[in-house]
Order: sequence, then structure tokens, then C-alpha cells
Amino acid sequence: MRISVVSALLAVLSLVVPKNGIACSRVLYVGNDDLRIVGRSLDWKTPIPTNLYVYPKGMFKLGNDIPGAVHWVSKYGAVYAVGYDGGVTEGMNEKGLVINGLFCKGTVYVNPETANRAPMSLAMFVAWLLDNNATTDEVVDVLSKQDFTISGATFDGGTVSALHWGVTDATGKSAVIEFHDGNINIYTGQDMPVLTNDPQYPAMQAINDYWKGVGGRNMLPGTVKSPDRFVRAYYFDENVEKTGDADLGFSIVRSILYNVSVPYHYTVDGEPNVSSTQWRSFANIRDLRYYFDIVTNYGAFYIDLKKCDFSKGASVMKLDTSKSTTLVGEINNYLVPSAPFTPMY
Repeated sequence: MRISVVSALLAVLSLVVPKNGIACSRVLYVGNDDLRIVGRSLDWKTPIPTNLYVYPKGMFKLGNDIPGAVHWVSKYGAVYAVGYDGGVTEGMNEKGLVINGLFCKGTVYVNPETANRAPMSLAMFVAWLLDNNATTDEVVDVLSKQDFTISGATFDGGTVSALHWGVTDATGKSAVIEFHDGNINIYTGQDMPVLTNDPQYPAMQAINDYWKGVGGRNMLPGTVKSPDRFVRAYYFDENVEKTGDADLGFSIVRSILYNVSVPYHYTVDGEPNVSSTQWRSFANIRDLRYYFDIVTNYGAFYIDLKKCDFSKGASVMKLDTSKSTTLVGEINNYLVPSAPFTPMY
């Protein structure tokens, strides 16, 4: 009976898992003494060059170059991970708010009702939220209005960025932000532990509930597909040791991310677009450290946000990761003044 149920479930999963191998994983580790570390992997079929930028507060920004676009002056400084030097993939601001964008097949941002609202590009969406909000509740309040419309440039040969986002603040209040048929869906909770790709969050929760019944000590799904990575990450995150030590906590959540990452240059016959993990990030919310771990580098390094100058008028700072392959540990001294990146609207 159990074998039949598992076989049926796997057949269903084969219908909902993306065929092109898009993959990313996000895990929230909650330790002792308010230690929270958000780890994520960025997985894609080809390298996505990603540089790190430190932006001060008080900067005027545009959400798009279309007339009537959302615009703002940033209230908070932040560290951004910027893909192709043109779009903010994720980041953490000086208040400890962390936002990660992951692929989610089937995402539709616009419908006829929302099409004429103020334009917002995917390249600036995460920056907009990090610049203006200190807490998850504030992000939810802003997004619930849905007084904007999202669009984005294609990349990597015409790929459209179909995304959903995980949000976590200094208290552990969390949210998952998804778009379905042009309408925004927001799921909130305390210390929401895992996010991968598709299916969308409620269906993924149902799959995970099934596997919790099976029990991870007995069997865990082992492929690189999104539901399997979700289930493994959830189980290990729930069962690792809890610590208040920042370095040990980083090692623990990094080991979980390694378990759900996709091996570099992993290929399967008949699936030419299977993704590989390109890099991982780890945002220590309590201690305001943003770690970056590129799979082709020798080690992980981090920016200490407490040592960054986020004051109005301060320089934008940049780390060109292509020139930083041997860096390990704190790298604030390797940040250099830079022009702002040019958004790929």
C-alpha cells in the first residue's frame, strides 16, 4: 500500500516539477540567542555573474525607465547581490531585513486589471523593498496594496524571470510573496524555514506534510527536483543542533545548503538544461553579516554591515566577485567606491 502511494505521489510530482531544471533553495536556520541565518543557493544552467554592492541611504531611485514608474528615496542602506550587474537578486539591509528571489514556474505578474499601474522592474523590485522597509510586516503592507505592475527584461537567451520571494526580518517574522494570474498572494508566519521553486507555496506545503508523515529517518527524497530539495532542507533544518555561536551557525546552515545544492556541471541525458548551483549566500540577521560562497572560489567571505557607511552621501561600494576568487573571511577592506549599477529594466 505504501509503495503504491509513493509511486502515485512521484507521478504527480513529475507533472508539477519544471522540465528545464530551474533550481534555487532557501533555508532559515534559527539558533539560540536570537541567531537567525538565511541561506540560499542560486542555481542556473549557465554562470550568472553576480557582484556585491553596498548602497547608502538617501539615494533617489527609479523602479523603471517607463513614465510614471515607482520612485523613491531610500530610507535604509543595504547590501545587494546584483546579477549581470543589472538586477538585484537578493540582499539584506541595515535593519536586518532579508529578501531572496527564487524562480517559480508559472508566475504571471500582470492581468488586465493591474496592467496600467505604476511600473516596477524586476531589476529594482528587491531594492525597492529593502530600501524602504525595516520589517516583514512593512513589506506585506506595501505589497498588499499592489499599486504597481511588475515587468522585467529577458536574459540568457530570452529567459523570463518568473520569481517568488522569501522575506525574513530581525524578529523572524517571514513571508512568501507569489504572483498568480497577475494577483499577489502573500503567506506569512514565524520563522518560515524553507522555500525552493515550484509548485507554489501551498502545494509545496502539502507535499512536505506527506513526507513528514513518512519520516526523514526512514526515507528522504533524493533528486534535485524542487519538492525533493524542499523536503530535505526542511527535515535537516528541523533536526540540526541549535547554537548561538555565529561561526558554528554559519557552518550548520552551509552544510544544509550543500545537501540541497546541485553539483557543479551536473548533467542528465535527455535534460540539457538542468541547473547547477552557481553560488550560495548566508545572511546572519542578528550579527548583520552577509556571506557569499561562489562554488568555483576557494572559500566563503562576508561583508560586515556594522562596518559599512550607510549614511546619506556616502559612496556606493562594490566587490567585483570575478576578481575575488581567493578571498576568505571579512572583506570590507576589499570594497571599492563605484558608480551605481545600471538596471536592466
